[in-house]
Amino acid sequence: MFRFVVGPDRTLVPDLAATLPGRGLWLSASRDVLETAANKGGLARAFARSARGPVTVPPDLSALLEAALVRRIGELLGLARRAGQAVAGFEKAREWLRCGRARLVLQASDGSEAEQARFLSGAGQISVFRPLPSATLGRMFGRDQAVHVAVAPGRLAERLVIEAGRLAGLRGQTSRNGDLSASRPVGREAGKQQGQATAD
Repeated sequence: MFRFVVGPDRTLVPDLAATLPGRGLWLSASRDVLETAANKGGLARAFARSARGPVTVPPDLSALLEAALVRRIGELLGLARRAGQAVAGFEKAREWLRCGRARLVLQASDGSEAEQARFLSGAGQISVFRPLPSATLGRMFGRDQAVHVAVAPGRLAERLVIEAGRLAGLRGQTSRNGDLSASRPVGREAGKQQGQATAD
């Protein structure tokens, strides 16, 4: 789910890290939910009810959320690489899969489907997301392109699962095996109703 707060000017502000002060307003990380709620001003009305007052919703809310999630995924992946918790490249990442060292796999959104399937053959149950193009993934590892990235278990991996899952939901995608557990609410988010704006 996405958390939002209402700014001093009554404009809706995304709070992806769920750290901004104020009453939190929550909405499912789903393209269908956002598109449905946005029809005929429904999203503004839903947030206004939860915020108990008028709310201005940015017209490009989906694009803002997507850009923010892409930045967060890039930052987390950079931290994982520097900590030695992520590797790129077919052979290195495949070796992590074979040895059970990978918590999740990130593959380039513009990669060959045949090569992606070959890489994952026999991998078993593992979360796979395709959030970024190969050139963007490559820059994070000091190369021109990267199609396959394996991330080791740990806090950074769990954060990546959450953010990549939210991005997949926003784009109307699913990870391999239909695993969208990353977009399920955790902690205080649990119990919020899916498909509508709610407040904490």
